[in-house]
Amino acid sequence: MSAVVVSGLGVAAPCGLTVADFWSSLVAGRPVFTPARALPESGVIAAEIPVAADFSDLPIPMPGACDRNALLAVAAARAAMADAGLAPGSVAPERVAVVIGNGGGGLTSLDTQYERLFVENKRPHPFSVVRAMGSSAASWVSIAFGAQGPCFVVASACASGTQAIGVAAQLVRAGIVDVAITGGTEAPLSRGTLMAWNAMKIMSRTGCRPFSRDRDGLVVAEGAGIVILEREAHARARGCRPQVAVASLGAGADAGDIVAPSADGMARAMRAALAEADLAPADIAYVNAHGTGTRANDLTEVQALRSVFGSAPPPVSSTKAVTGHALGGAGGLEAVATVLAMTHALAPPTAGLTDPDPDLDIDAIPVEARPMPIPAAISNSFAFGGLNASLVLRQI
Repeated sequence: MSAVVVSGLGVAAPCGLTVADFWSSLVAGRPVFTPARALPESGVIAAEIPVAADFSDLPIPMPGACDRNALLAVAAARAAMADAGLAPGSVAPERVAVVIGNGGGGLTSLDTQYERLFVENKRPHPFSVVRAMGSSAASWVSIAFGAQGPCFVVASACASGTQAIGVAAQLVRAGIVDVAITGGTEAPLSRGTLMAWNAMKIMSRTGCRPFSRDRDGLVVAEGAGIVILEREAHARARGCRPQVAVASLGAGADAGDIVAPSADGMARAMRAALAEADLAPADIAYVNAHGTGTRANDLTEVQALRSVFGSAPPPVSSTKAVTGHALGGAGGLEAVATVLAMTHALAPPTAGLTDPDPDLDIDAIPVEARPMPIPAAISNSFAFGGLNASLVLRQI
């Protein structure tokens, strides 16, 4: 069976609106956390795309009906399609799928319209429903690129992007489609959403420092990461020379606590991914960790890694130390980061990790990127609700 390969990458992230800038920021360990624009009085910080970023030239025929959440997905998808060398119409439209991971839908539009309704006593905008609906990001990507195959959103909180890529790979592998535009997106930096996250008491005021002794929480981010998937034979027939394949997705549920993570559940996802890929733990050279920077999540993930890999897990890093946590979009951004690490033979660092937590005795690639061959890697995403997803990527 032909491998399912990654033929194109695209991002729209606070640390880079191009893949080159995104990768440069990750390698340099250069975060871009600033006071949250929507909640300036709180002291909360966020990872926000600069105000000056211009998305006005996107192929969106009705921009007034498009929430920022979908806009970021279209921007990243356009870059990924260009990177893959795929023009709209170059593949039969009904053979192109769109599978986007998204945790919240049009959160910015919901906030705006509730303010209009309850504060300003004005009628909601007539496009409020299509802006806010959970499937809007997938719909707008399909419209922008004429994709007429299966089109849907995977909504599993912070595991959404990773699960979307895994599901899209299954569609390609099964021969249902020839190409899939897939990944994750989120635009959660509205006032109401940030207030809700702040109420959970898990947001940092100082920066995201996964695996650090003084870590104090996560930094909520906006962003989208999109990959183009196709069968290796299809890609090579049109002259593309892919380097990385999506080997498998391992996914499952804790069926336990709605917020507290479970090491057993995380470990089951990683083991399932390894089994599906027909790989042993020793075959994995690098793990892109979920690594949110909260006390509980980092500890639980390390316990899970030790359960799967033994006393000496492979080198691990959390790119959330640079990107922040883009929730449903995180898995897409981290898949892009993992593919880049593999193709550059360079593992990005856990930025700012100058004082590793001695209770988390793993090699978390502190401070500086590490040159190393990465023939196979895992990208982890673990979500509220006990939803776990691990994606195995391997070099061809």
